[in-house]
Amino acid sequence: MASRLFRSILARSCKTSTATVRVPLCAQVGSRANYSTEKEHLAQFPGAKAPYTEKLDVLEPEVENGIPIYRVMDRDGKVFDLSHEPSIDMEELQHMYKSMTMLNTMDKILYESQRQGRISFYMTNYGEEATHIGSAAALKAKDLVYGQYREAGVLMYRGFSLDQFCNQCYGNTEDMGKGKQMPIHYGSTEHAFVTISSPLATQMPQAAGSAYAFKRAQNGLVVICYFGEGAASEGDAHAAFNFAATLECPIIFFCRNNGYAISTPVSEQYRGDGIAIRGPAYGMATIRCDGNDVLAVYNATKTAREIAVTENRPVLIEAMTYRIGHHSTSDDSSAYRSVDEVKYWDQKDHPITRFYSYLVSKGGWSEAQEKEWKNESKKKVLEAFARAEKRLKPDWKEMFTEVYDEMPEDLRKQMVEMEKHVELYKDQYPLKNYAK
Repeated sequence: MASRLFRSILARSCKTSTATVRVPLCAQVGSRANYSTEKEHLAQFPGAKAPYTEKLDVLEPEVENGIPIYRVMDRDGKVFDLSHEPSIDMEELQHMYKSMTMLNTMDKILYESQRQGRISFYMTNYGEEATHIGSAAALKAKDLVYGQYREAGVLMYRGFSLDQFCNQCYGNTEDMGKGKQMPIHYGSTEHAFVTISSPLATQMPQAAGSAYAFKRAQNGLVVICYFGEGAASEGDAHAAFNFAATLECPIIFFCRNNGYAISTPVSEQYRGDGIAIRGPAYGMATIRCDGNDVLAVYNATKTAREIAVTENRPVLIEAMTYRIGHHSTSDDSSAYRSVDEVKYWDQKDHPITRFYSYLVSKGGWSEAQEKEWKNESKKKVLEAFARAEKRLKPDWKEMFTEVYDEMPEDLRKQMVEMEKHVELYKDQYPLKNYAK
């Protein structure tokens, strides 16, 4: 049902446009050449499923208006077509909104804590909250998530606590990774969220492999793999798309196209029509949606999940959004984009503002609730932050353990050498801050 609904949107968007549009050659078959669909006239090559033609056509990359971007709400939170308004109860809508705003509050506090030298690194999610929460809400709790590094909202929606977020960023004794990872490299078996890895796109072929395992297990679950448009330039992206398509795996590839790969704008990243155009080339069903419209992201992900589960094949979603914050605390985006550009997206097309307006119009939120929730959420983050900061760091020996099932001899020797070194210079190290 959902997949038919989405396909009808694309069909309508093409029919209702009155502008002059350059139609791609693949859509001009009937008008440009007299093709025959009879079997004897079709190419018999193993690598092609297409008719012959005696007309030499050059398939040009430019399409004037591009692939349509599906949306449900306008910037003021007004739904265009009520038949596309998802049936989500008010309690769930409020949970989605609270997850988006809590993420925003946590980002502000932890970003400032890094600037004060209290944690070593941080990445905010400003402007991309709808891509996290809209997609997370459309998944099942046990669907496996492979993130890139800017998907903290998915974990927050699933119940990863503020204490767990702060403990990980501080790398203290309560950190599940025991201080072995950089801040924001979250992971949780309980929440079906594979631990983040810094190198770009390495999660993509791994996700395809997990989806293939799900297919063999016939467990009714899907894998969702998040990545940015910059990561799509990595070779691992090609391998993941091709494996998933040829092996027919139940996976959703979710691209957050936020305009920048660190400092590289999309104009220098690719020349085609975004990432969505690559889906059909790999034989994948593809959806492009407004990543600042949480309801559009929800519908797109729900439709993609239905296709992946019922038809056992991959789906590519490209969510068009904008990274309002710096890439990370190691970046100063004012060096490569204007303040006015950032201000526009922050003030005119912010996903939280749009969702807030929608909730208010439905009678599910008010200014009084907003004020109360802002104070409550800030207090909760500050309390979790304070608890995490007071906890001890893990025993320094932890950096040698749990990397291998059995510690190899060379690593054992290094640990012995380290023990001798620390004992000799114990007055030079803040050992009181570390657990024993």
